Amino acid sequence: MSRSPNPGCRVVRPGDAFAGKQGLDYFEGIAAETVGSTGICMHLVTMPPGARAKAHLHETHETAIYVLSGEAHTWFGERLEELVIARAGDMLYIPAGVPHLPANLSDTPCTAVIARTDPKGNESVVLLPELDRLVPA
Repeated sequence: MSRSPNPGCRVVRPGDAFAGKQGLDYFEGIAAETVGSTGICMHLVTMPPGARAKAHLHETHETAIYVLSGEAHTWFGERLEELVIARAGDMLYIPAGVPHLPANLSDTPCTAVIARTDPKGNESVVLLPELDRLVPA
């Protein structure tokens, strides 16, 4: 029986969903809790039609998003004054410390892979309830 030269490598199949502080459900993937990662997490999220996260920022961690299907509107900036729309095949980068609020305004689900430089996924999430009202429901 041959042994892997790198026994720490693992395949992770998205498992149970967990509720993120931001108000969206994520499918568990790569994280400190699942594989012992120390510098990254990667999850899968599906926003149903009409779903909207809470305004928030990731205090010290960057976020990279790859949209698999659908589209997401993301308001960002100190007062959520900027807007980007990411569609299937697009990648979106969100720097650490930038307030943002994603939403699915379409009538089809939006599914994306989300990677952060935070191995614990929710550790650096800071909710910004004072900004929620700045984006129309």
